[in-house]
Parts: sequence; C-alpha cells; structure tokens
Amino acid sequence: MSDLSPILSLPLLQASQAQKHITHNEALMRLDLLVQLTVADRTLTAPPPGPVQGQRHIVAAAATGAWAGQSGKIAL
Repeated sequence: MSDLSPILSLPLLQASQAQKHITHNEALMRLDLLVQLTVADRTLTAPPPGPVQGQRHIVAAAATGAWAGQSGKIAL
C-alpha cells in the first residue's frame, strides 16, 4: 500500500506510525491549499516581498527570480 492517497497525494497514516498528528496536520494543510482554491494575484512576475501564509498566486508570463520558468503555475 502506498504512503500517499492516489488523487491528492495526501499522506496516509500507517498502522504502527508514531506522531500521527503530524501526518494528519500535514494532510489538512494540503487540503486547505488545494480545496476551494482562491488566488490573490495573477499579474505578479516575482514573489511578493512579504508573502502571507495561505495566499496563492498564478505566476505571470516572463516571471523572474524564484518564479522564473514557472509561468501559469500556482505559487503557494
């Protein structure tokens, strides 16, 4: 059996796993980012100077810096 769910690749709990709360919280954070997707901006070509946790941006064309080559993708 895989360690990840087949569709969203969420971490699955294992029978003898210690610290299950960490895996569960990680899965909840991924769901929070993926479900009900909202986008703060789609015109930025570089990461904002003061990113806010949970904000997502669609990387604009001709992106620079850490976003170079990622045009059209969602930046978390």
